[in-house]
Amino acid sequence: MILPGLDVPLGAIWCVGRNYAAHARELGNEVPSEPVVFLKPAGAALLSGGTLRPPADSARVDHEVELVAARAADGSLRMAVGIDFTARDVQDRLKAKGLPWTLAKARRGFAAFGPFVPARLPAELSLSVNGAVRQRGTTADMLWPVERLIAYLDETFGLGSGDVVFTGTPPGVGPVAPGDRLEASLGGGLSRLSLRVAER
Repeated sequence: MILPGLDVPLGAIWCVGRNYAAHARELGNEVPSEPVVFLKPAGAALLSGGTLRPPADSARVDHEVELVAARAADGSLRMAVGIDFTARDVQDRLKAKGLPWTLAKARRGFAAFGPFVPARLPAELSLSVNGAVRQRGTTADMLWPVERLIAYLDETFGLGSGDVVFTGTPPGVGPVAPGDRLEASLGGGLSRLSLRVAER
């Protein structure tokens, strides 16, 4: 998959959880003292105009609008709007057993993002479902700003060409339903993402 706006093949999909204190609290989680990092496979990627097919073993898939960051070939920072989908009921079962979140986070289509554009930070985020706004926030509320996250991930793991970073979601996450239409926007419309949720 070639990333729109970067023109390089997709690399690793890095994700940071609980990067907005209000979101951590809305799910009853502690506000972390260091970044919570997990990965998604390339098969989880979904581009604008695509269709999300919820897994049969989950009764609740939640949307989480995010800024997705990446480095262009010239080293400049690029951003895109993204949606990190989570099978919340599956995640709750895994967390109760102290197990990794992979089955809840890494399904096909669970890492959606729009085209990458030159970064302008801080940036506003919004997500609507069937025309009704569900999430609205600003990257100014991040616990770890974008540049700091990228530096942390690069120093700790090493970031490669085409790697993208989902940087966390503001509060307001909620479930999607079959037939829903999702519209996400970043930076006042600099990057947009449109998706449909398939009927079961």
